[in-house]
Amino acid sequence: MTSTLESQHTVVVDDRPVTLQATEQTPTALWNDSADPHELATAISEYGAVGATCNPVIAYTCIQQDPEVWVPRIRQLAEAHPTAGESALGWMAVEELSVNAAAQLLPAFEASGGRNGRLSMQTDPRLHRDRDALVEQAVRFAGLAPNIIVKIPATKTGIAAIEEAAYRGVSINATVSFTVAQVVAVGEAIERALDRRAADGLPEQEFGHVVTLMAGRLDDWLKAVVARDHVMIDPGYLEWAGVAAVKNAYRVFQERGFRSRVLVAAFRNALQWSEFQGGDLVVSPPFQWTKDINDNAFPFRPDAIDDEVPAHIVDALRRATPEFARGHDVDGMTIDEFDRFGATVKTLRQFLDADAKLDALVRDIIVPAE
Repeated sequence: MTSTLESQHTVVVDDRPVTLQATEQTPTALWNDSADPHELATAISEYGAVGATCNPVIAYTCIQQDPEVWVPRIRQLAEAHPTAGESALGWMAVEELSVNAAAQLLPAFEASGGRNGRLSMQTDPRLHRDRDALVEQAVRFAGLAPNIIVKIPATKTGIAAIEEAAYRGVSINATVSFTVAQVVAVGEAIERALDRRAADGLPEQEFGHVVTLMAGRLDDWLKAVVARDHVMIDPGYLEWAGVAAVKNAYRVFQERGFRSRVLVAAFRNALQWSEFQGGDLVVSPPFQWTKDINDNAFPFRPDAIDDEVPAHIVDALRRATPEFARGHDVDGMTIDEFDRFGATVKTLRQFLDADAKLDALVRDIIVPAE
């Protein structure tokens, strides 16, 4: 039986961080799942990170944890924009945080010709029902720095916005994305956008498009489902669900020649780093995961992406719940089903809640209680 993290690994012996070795020896890129300036500086200089991300949860956390910087800065923004509400001021802070992180990544952006060195900046989740509003905000964000890549949810409305924004020259990163069906639909939308640009004679360039699969959140959803339905399954198998989905998505992207890369996010175990080494894709763990991987010298195999998840684990997951097939299979869901998938609902609500918390944080700064 395969335990939670049982896998065969080739130990790489070197005095340098293992993540740096991995990025040097394979095409796999390491991005940092935070725009915190201190974490990002370390991730770049010590661990070989060549990208980063920001979303409402990350932005709220960064601002909340660094009050010496952000309390006076938000007060300055409020004085400079006397009619701006708390939401507008909060998003000004998000933009500033993102632009500063993008500047840290600019050398990697220039060195890679635009393929890496990207700062992912997420559109306001409150716009998730409005295609045109998502597109307009994406275009605005893309103009903030040359290496901004814009995150739009992989919902039915969001995928329509992704295609239009990509056509208009925005570098895309899909978010709120947990299944192979979603990432393939996004990959196809980006292909349509690039083909439309070519047909209309628009300039070709390296957009650095990536398509996120939040592997750990798929794991979380399946764990919740089997608990809800009182299904008994080796708990270690549930740690492989997101890994299996990513490997399947990566295989489809390679076979179809998509001009975007799969990006792995929402880490829950070290397999979500080690099992993807060797692939032309992005792994984006939170800073603490990267630090722990290096502090523990967690080994990797340079060709791990080509190894399939053991068939008996995949079979057990299929037997446990039909939700696994919905997440793992290319035809597991139709685009009309994306919005009601359990992980989509839960994550979108989390992002909306973070927006509300950011509003409240700004409110407490500009209208402090007596």
